[in-house]
Amino acid sequence: MTARAPRTTLAAPAAAAPAAAEPAAAEPAAAEPAAADQPAVPAVPAEPLERVALVEPVEPVHEASARPAAARPAGKPGRARVVAQARKAAAAVERSSLEVARRIVELAEDKKAIDIVLLDLAGVTTMADHFVICSGGSERQLDAIAGGIVDGMRAEGIRPIGREGTPASHWVLVDFGIVIVHVFTPPERGFYQLEKHWSEAKTILRVQ
Repeated sequence: MTARAPRTTLAAPAAAAPAAAEPAAAEPAAAEPAAADQPAVPAVPAEPLERVALVEPVEPVHEASARPAAARPAGKPGRARVVAQARKAAAAVERSSLEVARRIVELAEDKKAIDIVLLDLAGVTTMADHFVICSGGSERQLDAIAGGIVDGMRAEGIRPIGREGTPASHWVLVDFGIVIVHVFTPPERGFYQLEKHWSEAKTILRVQ
């Protein structure tokens, strides 16, 4: 009889211990997923938002770099019709596409543009007949070159159909339909290397 009593008293606490331990074990188990989920929600957007805010303003060339993509052989819908209309407008004042391009080169020279290149895009793209690429040494000169070309051609009855960029962006594009004019500062021109991207086009002239 005396040997059984200790077994009974030891068994009672042992049976009670698991019952008391089960709620205690259930509490941390329920708390662990909540603790794991809550920090993950703010942590994911926090860092990327800071990086976007730092990176985007530092790269103003993103807007400009979209322009040559728009001027590449893939083209835009309806561009062929725009070029055809520009040819008719030039023919109305008795000018061919090449004559318009050469006149633009002269106007750029008048405004002291440097390293002027005239490219023939025939057989390369239907985006335009010619590219005129030139450089200006300052933002003020870029504005003068682009403005001089627009004013000079308008006086001769040929109007641009679009203009993109500003002197502050160091790249101004003037679109005459049959001729697209790119006016760069030298660093931006060296960065984008349009002559290299359009290496299949024939160089009609280069004015240093």
